[in-house]
Amino acid sequence: MNILFVLTSHDTLGNTGKKTGFWIEEFASPYYALLDNGATITIATPKGGQAPIDPTSDTEDAQTPATIRFKTDLETQDKINNTVPLSTVKASDFEAVFYPGGHGPLWDLANDETSIKLIESFNAAQKPIGFVCHAPAALKSVKNADGTPLVQGKKVTGFSNSEEEAVQLTDVVPFLVEDMLKENGGIYSKGDDWAVHVLQDGNLITGQNPASSELVAETLLKVIKPLIND
Repeated sequence: MNILFVLTSHDTLGNTGKKTGFWIEEFASPYYALLDNGATITIATPKGGQAPIDPTSDTEDAQTPATIRFKTDLETQDKINNTVPLSTVKASDFEAVFYPGGHGPLWDLANDETSIKLIESFNAAQKPIGFVCHAPAALKSVKNADGTPLVQGKKVTGFSNSEEEAVQLTDVVPFLVEDMLKENGGIYSKGDDWAVHVLQDGNLITGQNPASSELVAETLLKVIKPLIND
């Protein structure tokens, strides 16, 4: 069971002078849920090399059992520091792809042609594609084979406008995930702010926020296992 994780390479939070990147919990919780079920995981970024961690996700109140495990897992930390360039990976080598969030993807993965084509390849092969929180930003320009937006007519979720407002970044981010998904024809829904909310529509799996990351991974696993056993 080979699974590809795609992280952001972007580390600047607009023009605020603050740093961003990927959200540790949204990486660590799915990573260990899949790893502990026998997955071999490759981590890629647009630029390769060190994937930036959002410092806000590394505060004391953001810690979970998965993030604490990550802190002492030198092997996985080494993988984060030495990600493979996205241009070197092929969808045919993996059973599924998973995109953790953090604000970084809004700036790079949303417009990255390599990432767009990669997701389109996974989707064309009907392989599971998973996204959590801000990571659905990577679906912004992804199309189906007929040229329609991939999310058109599909049940989707992602970081909500009200959650973006709560973290006071509505006017900083280049676009709002909820608005983008709706504009692309997605059937967007959300749960309460910060509560677990995960949707599956065919091979597309999306989670609303950090709290949803583990359930996204568990859902991904349920979709993958029958495919491997066929």
